[in-house]
Amino acid sequence: MNNLYLGKRYHTLDYFFKNKFGCKIAKIPLSGDFSCPNRDGTKSVGGCIYCSGALSGDFAGKPCDSIDKQFSDIADMMAKKWKNTKYMAYFQTGTGTYAPVGKLEYLYNAAISQPDVVALSVATRPDCISADCFRLLEKISKKTYLTVELGLQSVHDKTGEIINRQSTYAEFLDSFNTLKNLGIDVCVHLINGLPFESVDMMNESVRRVSELLPWSLKLHLLHVIRGTVCADMYEKGEFRTFEKDEYVNLICDQLEMIDKRIVMQRLTGDGKREDLVSPLWSIRKFEVLNAIDAEMTRRGAMQGDKA
Repeated sequence: MNNLYLGKRYHTLDYFFKNKFGCKIAKIPLSGDFSCPNRDGTKSVGGCIYCSGALSGDFAGKPCDSIDKQFSDIADMMAKKWKNTKYMAYFQTGTGTYAPVGKLEYLYNAAISQPDVVALSVATRPDCISADCFRLLEKISKKTYLTVELGLQSVHDKTGEIINRQSTYAEFLDSFNTLKNLGIDVCVHLINGLPFESVDMMNESVRRVSELLPWSLKLHLLHVIRGTVCADMYEKGEFRTFEKDEYVNLICDQLEMIDKRIVMQRLTGDGKREDLVSPLWSIRKFEVLNAIDAEMTRRGAMQGDKA
């Protein structure tokens, strides 16, 4: 077997970090108590149809706690799992650039000043980075290794309307290109299984984003969370979710079409067990990842074989 990516057949984040920093890097998910223009009435009040009440930060620190406390609580748990670990602070919850620049600067600096933090990641919407915020991100990137995660989900604006994204592919391209021009590594989020999207549409999103050569990609499996608009649509039979074998084959097809230089941060999705409506098989995340590994091995395939 080709051990190019530490025994994996795709370019893992673990492989990237070990080459860049020489050790294990664990992500510490933090909450800056950020809202979202898709929830506070600026653009909409319902949010994207799949987004949980926790603004996709179900596993992050508590927004009522200080950055110091959030970090120490989670880092203490990480240290029991891995020894000699350093950390990437990760603003995961809500829209991580959606606040006055002064507040953003305070939060970002608080995060990167935590013990053994060597990197920062900020998750945000591509339509929520002001000119002042771009300047701040550039400033932070001079202090630490910085990545910005942009939630695109699909290159198809028709799908964007269905999921109530309230931003366009053109807005994504503007933010993506600005960040790349500033020398900031960008991770792009895509979701497989959005309502009314065909497999061809999902693959088109992957191909077009791969051609942009982002630093990293997250491929999410749509998981239907109780209490969301998406859950109502699912219960009414308006769309169905993937079966496990369908999803595994789709991901392997997509890995083959993704440029081998792109770091794969995520290949599935795992909502909170008590809130998950479908697909229930996604709870067993490592079984899904093992099935992807097995199928790539069966094919004799590597990431980028068909790029």
